[in-house]
Amino acid sequence: MLLLSMLITFLTVFYEVEFDIDLTLLSIAIVFPLVFSIRGSFRRREKALQHFSQFRSALKTLDYYITSNRVLSATQKGEMEAMLSTISDRTIAHLGNNHQSTREVDNSINAIKNYLLDLGAAAPEKLKDRIYKYLNDLHEGFENLNAINIHRTPVSLKAYCLLFIYIFPLIYAPTIVYNTHVALGAFIVYFIVLLTQFILITLYNIQDQLEYPFDDDGLDDIKLENFRIDR
Repeated sequence: MLLLSMLITFLTVFYEVEFDIDLTLLSIAIVFPLVFSIRGSFRRREKALQHFSQFRSALKTLDYYITSNRVLSATQKGEMEAMLSTISDRTIAHLGNNHQSTREVDNSINAIKNYLLDLGAAAPEKLKDRIYKYLNDLHEGFENLNAINIHRTPVSLKAYCLLFIYIFPLIYAPTIVYNTHVALGAFIVYFIVLLTQFILITLYNIQDQLEYPFDDDGLDDIKLENFRIDR
């Protein structure tokens, strides 16, 4: 982007292209959508943190209930604890790898239900009802996380911002040439155009990094390892 801006500025100065345009409207057309997108992406990240905390809380509560229950045997408790660890590992892998299919996570959660059904009369109805209640919280937390993972901020708005960032030097460079007078030195024109373009593309990259907070590819991404059940 900076190389493109430098090329456009060079051609503008070389061919002495200049005109006077009010850049206020053009600036609003770029900066306002960028700020709106960054704010939306940041809110999605904060929501993801909230849902992840609720998801882990449901896992830990279910773990506490299973390990402290007197009806289940030590073997049964160990098997169900292993299932909870699998749910935690598969959820983090699902989000970290940006998988679209939720089959593995769904199967790991359903494994607890199937295990209780296999126990039959050995598991009292009160025990099953309590575990199903915690599973409901678990499902809700995961579905919210998966919704944030799949549904991003509007793609059309991002494309609009990127398009105007590419177009911006074509209008901005001649206007800067007109206002600064190239006779005073072309360096000033290059500096202003490149600095402005750097600010715009940096804002765009910040929004793009916040767009998907699970891939650990940015300073503000969610630290998935902190949400493991056995951290």
